[in-house]
Amino acid sequence: GTNIFNTHNMGKIKAHELRTKSKEELQKQLEELRNELAQLRVAKVSGQGGPAKLSKIRVVRKAIARLLTVYNQNDRNELKKQYRGSSFKPLDLRVKKTRAIRRRLTVTQLTKKTNKQKVEHQNFPLRRFALKA
Repeated sequence: GTNIFNTHNMGKIKAHELRTKSKEELQKQLEELRNELAQLRVAKVSGQGGPAKLSKIRVVRKAIARLLTVYNQNDRNELKKQYRGSSFKPLDLRVKKTRAIRRRLTVTQLTKKTNKQKVEHQNFPLRRFALKA
């Protein structure tokens, strides 16, 4: 039909073009792509349109996937900005690494010394010896 996302004249929807668009524009485009996909599937079942429409289904599906990827990345980036600097973050925004690394003591916790250790180190510093060459 008369669709602005006709893949014949426009080619593939590119992610870098999608990144410049607002949330509302992305949602509108997603709605249109989903409608187009529904129409193509109806055409497939009814057997009209031939191979061109069948191959277009894949293109539209990939375009939807690309659009959703960009949309979700934008969402995540906004959330990351929102939680930057706060001491508590949602689990999916925290660094993954490995379970062992996450359980590990922090550097400050590791380097802390007891009062006894401090006094001992002060009173008995490391002895340095001058060795003959």
